[in-house]
Amino acid sequence: MNPHNAPLYDKLMKHATGHPHSFHVPGHKMGQAFKATASHTFREIMRIDQTEISGLDDLHHPEGVIAEAQELAAECFGAEETFFLIGGSTAGNLAAVLSLCGRGDKLIVQRNVHKSVLNGLMLAGAEAVFLSPELEEQTSLATIPSLAAVEEALLKYPLAKGVLLTNPNYYGMGKCLKPYIELIHRYGKPVIIDEAHGAHYGFHSRLPETAVRHGADLVVQSTHKMLSAMTMGAMIHVNGSLVNRHSLKRTLAMIQSSSPSYPIMASLDAARRQVHTAGGALFEEGLASVDWFRNRMGEVKSYEVVNIRGTIAGEPDKDGLTFDPFKVVIKDTTGMMTGYELLEAVEEYGCFGEMADPEYAVFVFSLGSTMEDARALYHALQHVAERHETIPNPRRKQVYNIPAYPAMTDPIAMGWNANDYQIKTIQLEQAAGYLSAEMIIPYPPGIPILYPGETVTQQTVEYLMVLRDTGAKIQGARDASLHYIDIRYE
Repeated sequence: MNPHNAPLYDKLMKHATGHPHSFHVPGHKMGQAFKATASHTFREIMRIDQTEISGLDDLHHPEGVIAEAQELAAECFGAEETFFLIGGSTAGNLAAVLSLCGRGDKLIVQRNVHKSVLNGLMLAGAEAVFLSPELEEQTSLATIPSLAAVEEALLKYPLAKGVLLTNPNYYGMGKCLKPYIELIHRYGKPVIIDEAHGAHYGFHSRLPETAVRHGADLVVQSTHKMLSAMTMGAMIHVNGSLVNRHSLKRTLAMIQSSSPSYPIMASLDAARRQVHTAGGALFEEGLASVDWFRNRMGEVKSYEVVNIRGTIAGEPDKDGLTFDPFKVVIKDTTGMMTGYELLEAVEEYGCFGEMADPEYAVFVFSLGSTMEDARALYHALQHVAERHETIPNPRRKQVYNIPAYPAMTDPIAMGWNANDYQIKTIQLEQAAGYLSAEMIIPYPPGIPILYPGETVTQQTVEYLMVLRDTGAKIQGARDASLHYIDIRYE
């Protein structure tokens, strides 16, 4: 196949510029409905917002340009088969879990997974065998479980449907997955990798290798996160015979819209063509800008750019650790500002970061980043540092990333009916020892600290108090301010 072709993108552009008359949905009629009330830019986007008309194929039964676009994507990313996702990696994680698990089935899962994985387990009525992640020694941030922990779970639960791991994490930290995949395959189990932040992996010598190339059975990637697709554009890559592909296709058709977004799908096709044809050269400008930024930040004494092992090159270190050079993790070494406050402070200078936690702020560079971007962030951080040097701040903060993922050994039933239990609201400080009746999720990154049915530990209470007191944004909780929590009892 010709990697320079982008069949879906090209067909959609040709249709939009051919001045067709629409007698089908959507009702905005290629933006005509907005001619007096919306900007030209917005109306131009609407021109390519199409539906499954002749020539544009059907995502749920592809036979033409979508089928060809997905085949090219599989070739580009090294998979046997690839499916487009118009609901982000969330849709891919849900489909992966639901296609493997039914009611009462067990899935071995690392505890610090995205909420979509837990939602998939709940929808399936499946049980999770949770594995505690390892903590990166310099930052105490959670990565993936040890190889020994995975093998112990495989031995203890031989009927488990598979193993699901997240790699890399939101901070760009990960591990080489080859030994994990080889181990799990020796036990005859499929490997599902949530590689949402690693769609660019493997395309440059300074980037780690993708789990697809290591033979993982299902790999979910957010093409919109670190490549150039539109938001919600993602892919799920399939290898081997351990996953029932018919079941996967059926599940994708169930959870994805029957009216998929053509702009998103076309952007997946265009993003694939871009990286397929340009390869590593596509990343040079972005890498140059992030390198310049890291070097200059050594001049700003108030901050530390966390230099985690694996930053310099894509090869893992002797312990198998990898790091994405595009992820910049910064902490205020004066203790004056939390990660949340640092992120908010630079926004005043027109720089918007990705996420924060009580200690760190995360800034994401990519193939689209420029030297102008790097200079803007550097000067913003300079200004923030100078401003805080002149403003007395008696609230010197000593904040630590308290591990909030206790070890769990027994399977946890993820599906439960709230009508089977009584629920009451109590103060967070009193919650230790109770069962949570809600999912509490700092967002971003969207990794639940608690899920329904989990025992609340004192360690978790303390961590939630840190999140509350430092300004984390919380999803899922009835009281997003985290002064109170819902617990359940029979």
